[in-house]
Amino acid sequence: MADQPKVFLYALSTCGHCRHAREFLDSNQVAYDYVYVDLATPEDRNKILEDTKELNPRRAFPCLVIDDGAKVIVGFKEDEYKEALGL
Repeated sequence: MADQPKVFLYALSTCGHCRHAREFLDSNQVAYDYVYVDLATPEDRNKILEDTKELNPRRAFPCLVIDDGAKVIVGFKEDEYKEALGL
């Protein structure tokens, strides 16, 4: 891929859809960072939720953020991931 987008995944460690999202990104060799929100310290978790409330007001997971919020996909939607990532 030319010019890969900046990709960040907010996930829960116990969430099956979050696991599928990570597996999809890994299998398609997408470079990304992620955080398991439920494993963050209470202070960090509160900061994450506050910082992302405009992107993900329902606080649902997984939440894929592309290019600092230019595109946000809540839930694991393979077709939307492919389109947004140019796969």
